[in-house]
Amino acid sequence: MTFRNLARYLERLEKTSSRIEITKILAELFAKSNESEIDKVVYLILGNLAPIYSGVVFNLAEKMLVRALAGAYSIEVALVVEMYKKEGDLGEVAFRLANERKRKGNSYELSVREVHEKLLEIASDEGEGSQERKIEKMSKLISFLDPLSCRFVVRIPLGKLRLGFSDKTVIDALSWMETGSKEKRGKIETAYNLYPDVGLLAREVKKFGIDESVKRIKPEVGVPILPMLAQRLKSPKEMIEKMKKVFVEPKFDGLRIQIHYKRSGFSDGTKVKAFTRNLNETSWMFPELKGVERYINCQEAIFDSEGIGVDEERKSLANFQTTMTRRRKHDIEKIASKVSIKFCVFDLMYKDGESLVNLPYEERRKILSEVIKKNSLLEVVDYEVTQDPEVISRLMRERLKQGMEGIIVKKYDSKYVAGRTGWRWVKMKEEEGAKAKLADTVDCIVMGYSLGRGKRVSFGVGQFLVGILDGEIVKTVTKVGTGLTDEQFHELKKRLTGLEAKEKPKSYLVDKLLEPDFWVEPSLVVEIAADEITVSPTHSSGFALRFPRLVRFREDKSPKEATTITELKRLYKLQKN
Repeated sequence: MTFRNLARYLERLEKTSSRIEITKILAELFAKSNESEIDKVVYLILGNLAPIYSGVVFNLAEKMLVRALAGAYSIEVALVVEMYKKEGDLGEVAFRLANERKRKGNSYELSVREVHEKLLEIASDEGEGSQERKIEKMSKLISFLDPLSCRFVVRIPLGKLRLGFSDKTVIDALSWMETGSKEKRGKIETAYNLYPDVGLLAREVKKFGIDESVKRIKPEVGVPILPMLAQRLKSPKEMIEKMKKVFVEPKFDGLRIQIHYKRSGFSDGTKVKAFTRNLNETSWMFPELKGVERYINCQEAIFDSEGIGVDEERKSLANFQTTMTRRRKHDIEKIASKVSIKFCVFDLMYKDGESLVNLPYEERRKILSEVIKKNSLLEVVDYEVTQDPEVISRLMRERLKQGMEGIIVKKYDSKYVAGRTGWRWVKMKEEEGAKAKLADTVDCIVMGYSLGRGKRVSFGVGQFLVGILDGEIVKTVTKVGTGLTDEQFHELKKRLTGLEAKEKPKSYLVDKLLEPDFWVEPSLVVEIAADEITVSPTHSSGFALRFPRLVRFREDKSPKEATTITELKRLYKLQKN
């Protein structure tokens, strides 16, 4: 397939708002893609070059792309900057320049594979002089593309394709391609949960069909499994009614880390890889994991854990913000010496070539206790097994006194299933009958912001609009403008800079009365606390958060991990119990 043909599909997708029509267009595109290119097609339409866990990033800032456009069309940088200020979209600037200044004789027939290959080469260029080389290579690529292709090729490195769908719709479309419906979506999603590379999945489906493909896909050390998540309940009695026999474990205020271990070593020479819950590899954050093989009694394994910072001065567990200082790539050894870390390990999903995800939790726990030798770095989480609600209440009180966030209650015989499905894991962060009405915080996507008045004008942000997920649609739930410190306002503005969108993103559903001064791309996730959830006729979610307060920025979570409308409805019901 030529990239020009792909660009025509991208234009159709850009103009389509109906979710089912988007699915049909994607199914048509996949049907016309061959086995050798469909994975590249999938990555590109999602604005990527490879799966997230691979760590492939463009590192092409707007200023670099402005220079690339100037070089491609032999014009002054100032002219491109002027056009960008007017258009607010570098993709549109590229489209206009290509129409106005395209020289005759250029080849417009680069294939999807060729464009993907060139973009991957640009992204992979590192070291001294790499910025100039990236600009030069990007400029050359742009100069050989037709106007429509230029629009999308420029938007991809900026993360601004704005097509309004994600991996979930791609999975729907793969089912639609084969069956004309979403009937096999569940099968594909099960495979995706174990191996979240939607490009590879598309290639397998294209080659072998859905039924055979899902049989072939197994967990692999070095490829993160989508994490299992906890539901919310306040009543220990209800927990036992729903789950019967349970494990009760402490809930830590840490960073969810999936540890992949391979005694023979990965291709880069390391023996351990660490992934956050949003699938980003963060092995560099944890130099302590070097030499971890002396604590592990197997050849290969995938562990689920919580990384907890330790305050060396107080000899106590650190809070989430302190733990997150590890995300600074510079001077990580120095930071590690100030904030040491331990990994509280609570699950084992894979061992020595065998997937354990379908084993009951109590069996996985037993194997885990045999695999990890007693040590202070990898600490197997304590638990109690019970069928008594009173025991759950007692353990909750004990953990709160110890400074924990609360407890996690896990069904004794549950399989490891990605996401929040069924009553397998439940978290409890306050005692039953506590005065607070809202049982948990809400993870929201920042949708836009307004300038405000008075002192806040100097911050650049006066209040911000946030939403939750309903499928792939982001629906509003509250505006936040109080309860922030000056430092938080400045930090918010810093994080939103560069995320601004000229128009409302296609995935947003917002009442006109709530529209902010500036829209932002769905990228930043914030944790919001509130007094209660109320029914709202104005917010598109149908609910509002009363007296919302910013708790923290959740840089460990991607937008697709934000609270869903189903979860919010559960929280709404819980506060009435």
